[in-house]
Amino acid sequence: MTILDGRKLSQKIREDVKKDVEKLKNEKGLVPGLAVLLVGDDPASHTYVNMKSKACKEVGVYSIIHEMPSSISEEEVLSIIEKINHNEFIDGILVQLPLPDHVDTTKVIDAIDVNKDVDGFHPYNVGQLVTNKEGYVPCTPLGVMNLLAEYNIDVKGMNAVVVGASDIVGKPMASLLLNAGATVDICHIHTRDLKEHTLKADIVLVGVGKPDLITADIVKDDVIIVDIGTTKVGDKIVGDVNYEGVSKKATFITPVPGGVGPMTIATLLENTVKACKKNRG
Repeated sequence: MTILDGRKLSQKIREDVKKDVEKLKNEKGLVPGLAVLLVGDDPASHTYVNMKSKACKEVGVYSIIHEMPSSISEEEVLSIIEKINHNEFIDGILVQLPLPDHVDTTKVIDAIDVNKDVDGFHPYNVGQLVTNKEGYVPCTPLGVMNLLAEYNIDVKGMNAVVVGASDIVGKPMASLLLNAGATVDICHIHTRDLKEHTLKADIVLVGVGKPDLITADIVKDDVIIVDIGTTKVGDKIVGDVNYEGVSKKATFITPVPGGVGPMTIATLLENTVKACKKNRG
């Protein structure tokens, strides 16, 4: 069994991004810029945003956090996005989700300039992904594909099961796998018999936030496991996979933490630099 070490690969990517940023600065006088919108006081959101800000600083990407109270109106949020869209020094815009209930997430995402949509959530970029064309791809699924590639795992011809059908992870993950030649099943809360699907899978990718959802008895021998879920249980962060049991049957498996999580931030940095080159380079 081989552990898919996202922490190790993400560090390698960050070092490459740092060199890229230095080259842009020295040769073209450009500094990639990322703007993050953080609405409300959700502790997890603040933690994620701080991690992203710290990562930007480490590689030389300029970042600014627009912190707003949960009482802010939808119109005000849209107005801020419009201003950032026209800020020539900002290459990427990231809206930290979830937003308060009175703010329409779809409207907010739709308002982002598609050329600054480094999260890959805008309908235009979703369409580009589904049709296998150039665009910005959501950071977590793209990070997963990069992690698989690092370990020379080619999903072409594999039976892949994606557990979770969110717009942020499940659906784009399925599209990337399909584009890479896998045969893809998507399972979700209404799936009647999860085991029927996972037992046939060569690779299982799960991200629903339900600890111990994937157990050893519902996967076959030599399966590849990608655990995208994160849940805080006591003082620990755990995934959706029963690691102790499933790891005994798997050929490859991601740990939680240290697997997919670090790849998400590393991919965000890559997307931001890509946007700088595309928009200003």
